[in-house]
Amino acid sequence: MAAPARVGLRRWLSSRAPAPRICVVGSGPAGFYTAQHILKHHDLAQVDIYEKLPVPFGLVRFGVAPDHPEVKNVINTFTHTARSDRCAYYGNVTVGRDVTVGELQQAYHAVVLSYGAEDNRVLGIPGENLSGVYSARAFVGWYNGLPENRDLKPDLSCETALILGHGNVALDIARILLSPLDFLRKTDITDCSLAALACSKVKRVWLAGRRGPLQVAFTIKELREMINLPGTQPVLNPADFTGLENAVKDAPRPRKRLTELMIKTALEKHREKAVMAQAAVPRQWGLKFQRSPQEVLPTADGMRVRGVRMALTRLEGSGDSAKAVPTGDMEELECGLVLSSIGYRSLPLDPAVPFDTQHSIIPNNLGRVMGVPGIRPVSFSEWEKIDAAEVARGKAAGKPREKIVDPQEMLQLIGH
Repeated sequence: MAAPARVGLRRWLSSRAPAPRICVVGSGPAGFYTAQHILKHHDLAQVDIYEKLPVPFGLVRFGVAPDHPEVKNVINTFTHTARSDRCAYYGNVTVGRDVTVGELQQAYHAVVLSYGAEDNRVLGIPGENLSGVYSARAFVGWYNGLPENRDLKPDLSCETALILGHGNVALDIARILLSPLDFLRKTDITDCSLAALACSKVKRVWLAGRRGPLQVAFTIKELREMINLPGTQPVLNPADFTGLENAVKDAPRPRKRLTELMIKTALEKHREKAVMAQAAVPRQWGLKFQRSPQEVLPTADGMRVRGVRMALTRLEGSGDSAKAVPTGDMEELECGLVLSSIGYRSLPLDPAVPFDTQHSIIPNNLGRVMGVPGIRPVSFSEWEKIDAAEVARGKAAGKPREKIVDPQEMLQLIGH
């Protein structure tokens, strides 16, 4: 058992007051918000937070884009929580290796698993492992200083990059790749990442998704930032938005505003592009819709990426539930850098914790882990209920007591 867990166990065993002791595994936003809520609503509760890295804050530190410092202000709230007399932080402790979940269950009244999604979803297509293909998680971790990604050294020597995905993370990566260096120098981006970006040859970034404009997952704030990025030109095809003005009339306001901004940008930038045809071409970015990656294409030597073969799709259904179905038509998009931004997935934490490998989740019912009996200690007053029952049964048989020998019967007797 790791030292912090032993400390927690001693603290629990020596406590005179019936103060609930809670263990939170993971010090990202979910972990700290959990701790904050517990401390706010339970005056006697004690919370211990365990983190595998020496430093706290998870995705706030390692996931939020360096040019979004306002999002990181929540660290101030988390710091206030961590400084509470009823909260303890134990960094550099890996649950499942340094201490088991079983040991934590013995030491605490409750164990909350908020360790996040530590891996990326895979494309599952040929060529995915070629040099020049990276997961968004690894790339974001690289420029944000996540220790496991510090040696990534992405090759930025090509002119065209392809990002697979239409979420906020995809836009973050595109913005970092195309941002003026003076912008990035004022952020907390790592020095090695800044040096690599200073030498980058990337001047064109495509973001491709399987579905259409009405299904993009990014939000209007991130899109507007990208549109207004100095020294860059959006390339949106007006034909992709034909008829969508009517389609979004009754859509929820966020979706309507987002679509209207894309339509406005497509029409305006299309006209500007014609005017700028003779001028120097700035850095560009664009959205490609209804394209599903089928194969990452290798260079002649078979070592690096030279492009991606995409299946054109049509949509069945509408709105968020629309499904992309291949039409049978294909196209190839040339690029020397591919970044897969199709989501993260969780990994198993401990053999004692059930894990659904198909969906990469811990099976749960409203948050309570399924398949693991919760530890409910028997208090002395509850023992006295068992004692009274034994004495009553014994009296009926003319004996001092009739001992109950089945532990399950004992627990049922006291309502456990």
